[in-house]
Amino acid sequence: METYLYHPKGVCSKQMEFQMDQETIKSLRVIGGCSGNLQGICKLLEGKQIDDVLPALSGIKCGIKPTSCPDQIAKALIAYRDSKKETVKQ
Repeated sequence: METYLYHPKGVCSKQMEFQMDQETIKSLRVIGGCSGNLQGICKLLEGKQIDDVLPALSGIKCGIKPTSCPDQIAKALIAYRDSKKETVKQ
């Protein structure tokens, strides 16, 4: 299992800390943002595969913002997966 840190952009949350087991989200902790909503999202994501959650989270907006915490979670998971692909290529 490994820790992956992500600093979201354009939202209230300041940091996302993922515990990952390859493509499986073991846990997620979000610092900042809407506490209750994010705690619920984090619990719902536990044990899920990256590809299973991306369609549900990608593209969600928060009010007039072009992104949201769920959208930033999706971006973080894509960045994590891409970093793993780069490691394999090297």
